[in-house]
Amino acid sequence: MEKKEQASIPVGKVQRATKFIKTGAKVGGNYVKHYARKFQDPSHSREQLDNDNATDIYGSLSELKGSALKVAQMMSMDKNLLPRAYQEQFSMAQYSAPPLSYPLVVKTFQRYFEKAPEAIFDTFTRSAVNAASIGQVHQATLDGKKLAVKIQYPGVANSVSSDLKLVRPFALRLLNISEKELNHYMAEVEERLLEETDYELEVRRSKEISSECSHIPHLAFPTYYEALSCERVIVMDWLEGKHIKEWLLTDPSQEARNRIGQALWDFYHHQVHELKQVHADPHPGNFIMMDNGKLGIIDFGCVKVIPGDFYLGYFSLIKKELVANKDELDKIFYDLEFISDKDTAEEKVFFKAVFKEMISLIGRPFHEDWFDFADDAYFDQIFELSDRVSNDKMFKKSRQARGSKHGLYVNRTYFGLYSLLNQLQAKVKTTKPEWLE
Repeated sequence: MEKKEQASIPVGKVQRATKFIKTGAKVGGNYVKHYARKFQDPSHSREQLDNDNATDIYGSLSELKGSALKVAQMMSMDKNLLPRAYQEQFSMAQYSAPPLSYPLVVKTFQRYFEKAPEAIFDTFTRSAVNAASIGQVHQATLDGKKLAVKIQYPGVANSVSSDLKLVRPFALRLLNISEKELNHYMAEVEERLLEETDYELEVRRSKEISSECSHIPHLAFPTYYEALSCERVIVMDWLEGKHIKEWLLTDPSQEARNRIGQALWDFYHHQVHELKQVHADPHPGNFIMMDNGKLGIIDFGCVKVIPGDFYLGYFSLIKKELVANKDELDKIFYDLEFISDKDTAEEKVFFKAVFKEMISLIGRPFHEDWFDFADDAYFDQIFELSDRVSNDKMFKKSRQARGSKHGLYVNRTYFGLYSLLNQLQAKVKTTKPEWLE
């Protein structure tokens, strides 16, 4: 089914704020309806409310594009953060947001190249072949080469900060977290999103990481064309293939699943432990299963540079023997901001126990030479622990955010990687750096 195109996009702060206010009013109305139904029928569940709110919020964000839609997409990746209705709606932001119409695309080209796309390329699709939160992709050809042309939505770069302020009330209500926690992480999110709107930075990082990871078997990277790119347009090779979810519907062999799973593990291992910077957006829409059997990596917009002191503390935690070493563990817990001097003795005991359990569970693949990510019971344990902790009174009444801001994207990267490997049902050799062996 062809998606309805948008002929305009709200770019001014007032226009965008008005859209948020209207959406807030709709959500408020949905709550009124929910409580009226609940009054008539006490057994009435929240399901209808969640569906109505998710549809209204996603509909609004998908028209606005940009940072707010990107945050929705990020939240949909964590199965524990949101009710199912929100997960399903928000995950559409990965690669199926409503695209912008062709005249708006031409406007961007006129602004940056003083030419329409047809004057630059031999062919150029009038309709987007893919539309996400920050930009959309068109297919083009030039001198016999098939190209992907990624065009950023107008106004996205200038509205990152103001959009994040506007999305705060929704985030607080949906995530059920304190304002202190949200403040702690919002600066980190804003920094990454501002980088993600800088397409010249993305091209530099794409070329650098592609080159550094080119030795890894079964991976493929597009060539980037800097002369045809600019701060709001990226031109790269078109990689033929299917998204991972589509590929899995073809019922690939276990050998093929393991091969691609191993390529993913090796890709992230090399970035984290050798490059100390990582492709921190591992959702399925950023990977293409190519017709030649290789896994194509197509988006380096979100890259997290990992500070050295954070890296050492974070990965030291997954040493098996460290969990037994109380003094060393306490120091790392302080350094990584899991506990602080503001905590009571009771809070320190509680949070140390929680984080020890969490580390032991998340680090389990590193404790074995091979790990079978098809083990759904392992993921059930992660979700159960996360659910139990987030609903614990001690956690809810905590007066401070827990964990270094640098952990936000590193945790997200590993959660996304584990989730992808689970979807692949892959068994992989879990290589680790020598100092962790």
